[in-house]
Amino acid sequence: MDDDAEIRALIGSHFEAMKWGSEAAPDWDRFRADFLRDAILLGAARPVTARSLEAFIDRMETVARKNLHSFEEHTRGMKILRFGNVAVVLAMSELLENGEDVNHDISGYLLVKSEGRWSIAAHAWDQAGDENPVPDDLR
Repeated sequence: MDDDAEIRALIGSHFEAMKWGSEAAPDWDRFRADFLRDAILLGAARPVTARSLEAFIDRMETVARKNLHSFEEHTRGMKILRFGNVAVVLAMSELLENGEDVNHDISGYLLVKSEGRWSIAAHAWDQAGDENPVPDDLR
């Protein structure tokens, strides 16, 4: 697989491990495997708070899973800029919350390739909506 295909596969399946519901729980080990150990995650809430991967997972377990009975997120479109062992990706995701609420967000990823493998070094995202619509080229 070439680098762009590897990046598309990484980002395209990234959220599959983070779904839950009455029949399934998140696979946090699989989710962790996509990141560098010291990766930074920057959520949509403002003011922004940088979180470690472990702090993000803890928040998802203690806040999100208590408020959402089910959750799925699927990457629907992406753009990749790559130079050597560094890549920046913008990706649009569709979120299904509690089996019926559909929302979208845009993620920005900083990726690095080391020892033949692409990993997420940083991940930031923002919610899409009427005031902040999904760009056509990410649909």
